[in-house]
Amino acid sequence: MLSGKEVAQHNGRESCWIIVHGKVYDVTEFLNDHPGGSRIILKYAGKDATQEYDPIHPPDAITSNLPPEKHLGPVQPDTVEKVEIQITDEEKERFERIERRPSLSEILNLHDFESIAKEVMPVKAWAYYSSAADDEITIRENHAAYHRIWFRPRIMRDVTNVDFSSTILGHKTSMPIYITATALGKLGHPDGELILTRAAAQHGIIQMIPTLASCSFDELVDGAQPEQVQFFQLYVNKDRAITKRIVQHAETRGIKALFITVDAPQLGRREKDMRQKFEAEDPAEVSKTGKDNVDRSQGAARAISSFIDPGLKWSDLDWFKSITKMPLILKGVQCWEDALEAYDQGLAGVVLSNHGGRQLDFARSGIEILAECVKHLKEKRGLTFPNEKFQLFVDGGVRRATDVLKAIALGASAVGIGRPFLYAYSAYGPDGVDRALQILHDEFEMNMRLLGAPTIKDVVREMVDASNLSSHVVAVPSDSLFNTNCTELKLSCLFDANIRNVDEVMQHAVLKLPLKAKI
Repeated sequence: MLSGKEVAQHNGRESCWIIVHGKVYDVTEFLNDHPGGSRIILKYAGKDATQEYDPIHPPDAITSNLPPEKHLGPVQPDTVEKVEIQITDEEKERFERIERRPSLSEILNLHDFESIAKEVMPVKAWAYYSSAADDEITIRENHAAYHRIWFRPRIMRDVTNVDFSSTILGHKTSMPIYITATALGKLGHPDGELILTRAAAQHGIIQMIPTLASCSFDELVDGAQPEQVQFFQLYVNKDRAITKRIVQHAETRGIKALFITVDAPQLGRREKDMRQKFEAEDPAEVSKTGKDNVDRSQGAARAISSFIDPGLKWSDLDWFKSITKMPLILKGVQCWEDALEAYDQGLAGVVLSNHGGRQLDFARSGIEILAECVKHLKEKRGLTFPNEKFQLFVDGGVRRATDVLKAIALGASAVGIGRPFLYAYSAYGPDGVDRALQILHDEFEMNMRLLGAPTIKDVVREMVDASNLSSHVVAVPSDSLFNTNCTELKLSCLFDANIRNVDEVMQHAVLKLPLKAKI
């Protein structure tokens, strides 16, 4: 067993050892390949890096990426040099805001969780979870699109008892939703995605495990209850041998469906995240090696995703069919033509999604694509939806049970929800997710009755008016260049000088759930 004093001697670029979860690793040769840059590793050279490592890596990341000879064994805990974590004034203020959170009983909807999470999360974590592409038009459109669909309720139906249970790919769910894949769960809470695994079991819904989870895949499968259904979201690795190993391991562990992400050949510019960039290389450090071929300036998303294959193509689906018997679903389909191709290729379904608005700005919402797909797949192949053999799923922008019911009425089999659950546990831990799912449950019960739908099968196309769904009207951010350099007539008594665009006007106008006043 190594001593902390011995480890501490290897504290530079020439020889760099770190401690993670009580074990020592020689990362000297890995420094220049680390997606987050070598500086963040060198900061912990010869020391315990666990606290920095945990939120953005699954526990097995270091063991999987380093050859066995670089695993140097355990360290004597009482001899390890402690890394002093200095609490900034900003952090102290954040801890005070955490103490002033409203009680969970005051949280009435999923929007409330987001409001509180923004106030109590670390800045970098909030930036990663909330960021979206470019001007963030699409992330707002994802939710706004649901506002252009109106209900046509039926009356005089017996809704004494309503049943909103359903099936997804043949598996039972208590609500027509699933927890969709989101990365880096430990940025919001130390237990990360395990919170979602446990909540899914408790509430009888399905969790989709992400490739880029902070928890290891096996940790999340082991954390599930017997017979609990889990899906797996796959980012395809450029090294297909790695992809094959991941897929077949997932199948061996009992995963019921493989969702292949197809909308991320390159990650979008998530500028809010980019401004909170990972530790960059010092110019002096770069000059020592002459190597700086990894883009480390664009935030957490870019730093963890350099392995994704931009060359994924339709002909690769035959290879996927050869390595697994799991149902294959394409996640990130954005037009009816590609949905039709997926059907013709014999896949089990598609997720109509724009990656939560994080990829191509001005991509259309999943709910709008759904209406288009239902129309054209009926015309081209005679399909009606919902369809057990080829299922349409939607994600992005869902905040209410009414959003889900609109998607179901238009032909979706189920709807994926991601960010709201992250915000819920970032703000309130496991109890937050439990509260979020209970809110959705209660909303389903009420709105099914008000729609006149005793069961999910009774939620049909005739119950919605989607005639204005394709009317794209957005609150475009103001022209900063124009506003900065050109004279504007302003009534200073009416306008707050800090308000910069239409969205912020709305934010000031809408009653927000506040933190408790400090007394």
